[in-house]
Amino acid sequence: MKKVHLLVFKAFIRPFIVTFFIVMFVLLMLFLFKYIDDLIGKGFEWYVILELLMYASATNVAMALPLAILLSSIMTFGSLGENYELVAIKSAGISLQRAMMPLIIGVSMLSVSAFFFSDYMLPVANLKMGSLLYDVRNQKAAFLIKEGIFNNSIPGYAIRVKKKDPDQTLHDVLIYERNTTNGNVNVLMAKQGQMFITDDNQLLVLKLKDGKRYEETAGTSGTYNPRQRLMRTQFKETEQRFDLSGFQLKRTDEELFKSNYAMLNIKQLKFYRDSFNMKGDSNLRSTYRDLSILARTYRTDSLNPKAPTVLLKKYKNVLDLIPTDKKIASLQTANEQVRSIKEVLNRKELFIEDNNARMRGFLIELNRKFTLAFSCLVLFFIGAPLGAIIRKGGLGLPVVMSVMFFLVFHIISTIGEKSAKEGSLTPFLGMWIAIFTLSPLGAFLTYKATIDSALFDLDFYKRWFKQLFVKKEE
Repeated sequence: MKKVHLLVFKAFIRPFIVTFFIVMFVLLMLFLFKYIDDLIGKGFEWYVILELLMYASATNVAMALPLAILLSSIMTFGSLGENYELVAIKSAGISLQRAMMPLIIGVSMLSVSAFFFSDYMLPVANLKMGSLLYDVRNQKAAFLIKEGIFNNSIPGYAIRVKKKDPDQTLHDVLIYERNTTNGNVNVLMAKQGQMFITDDNQLLVLKLKDGKRYEETAGTSGTYNPRQRLMRTQFKETEQRFDLSGFQLKRTDEELFKSNYAMLNIKQLKFYRDSFNMKGDSNLRSTYRDLSILARTYRTDSLNPKAPTVLLKKYKNVLDLIPTDKKIASLQTANEQVRSIKEVLNRKELFIEDNNARMRGFLIELNRKFTLAFSCLVLFFIGAPLGAIIRKGGLGLPVVMSVMFFLVFHIISTIGEKSAKEGSLTPFLGMWIAIFTLSPLGAFLTYKATIDSALFDLDFYKRWFKQLFVKKEE
């Protein structure tokens, strides 16, 4: 019995590791394709890109782990069935459930590990990646001088170089110092120059030779035209310094991102949920209090509760109770009172809607911590019997089947999550609907695999159709 369990476990662990890293690589490539425009041409150090990819890999575990379990379980039992090893195991009196027992224990341990990972490590990875990705996307493009093109990256300057040698020697340099009010009032031209950046990457230094500087300044006569003086300076060698501190990556304080749903653990999510629940209750109490104050202010104390019924028998219209000369003023006052009450109710309603949306976000993320673990179990109980039924190993049919079932699972869970965010479904039902939908399928496939059903055997269906046509001809 132990040898059978060891055989099944060894057959599972190798494809699981391979498929997990393959899926992680594919998801990482999708991440790079999504943010490639934000990473290229900004002069990041290699360790910044590596750090971002490391955090992105950690956040992709939530999708890569269930898919790897599904694919590897199909491949494992498909390969065992294709090589008739499952037949040998069943002929020895060992049922499919008993053969699956070591993998059930292993996947259960992976599910528990996934739960703790989603509660402790995933919020930290989301926080690190979110803050770093925010800084990366808001980073300016790296300063780069191209031949024959004006570079406007440095605020207040426009630099053009006719030719640039590989050793950073510049030819025919033209620099405009731009002024938002008076235009390009200072112009510098040089035949040749040398460009380098200081060791701290804070300054760009241009050592220019054989050039002239033209500078326009305001005159002293006080007339309307402010540009009345032109100064021309000729130089053999000069040095221009430009500030490059704006092109360096500046890290934002991570505390600003900590209130996001995906960056909180279960304890923090429960704290925020209770806090917003208290805010909602406080808003309802304040609404009742405000309306009670308005009701007491506008109520006629001389009328007892039975007075309106008695008066309506005598008067057909409530306006008949008001003197003629005060009807217009009374209607205006009543209109203003109704408008003020509607404004109070509208403000309270907006607050309630926003508070409920935040509450749904916390509850959705709270349920996500548990659905990751249960999704691993559900997809395993789909993949293992499915592999035993189709009896095909390798990366052919198992990949097709696993991708198909995972897409169904992912689409259902995405629709459920979106409906929960919109309030169409409760957060619990929206996050668990995919698991509730596919769990009966896993039980059905396990039953079919136990009784050696030919559910996906094409030859069985071909024989069935042939027999059907023969009966029709007879």
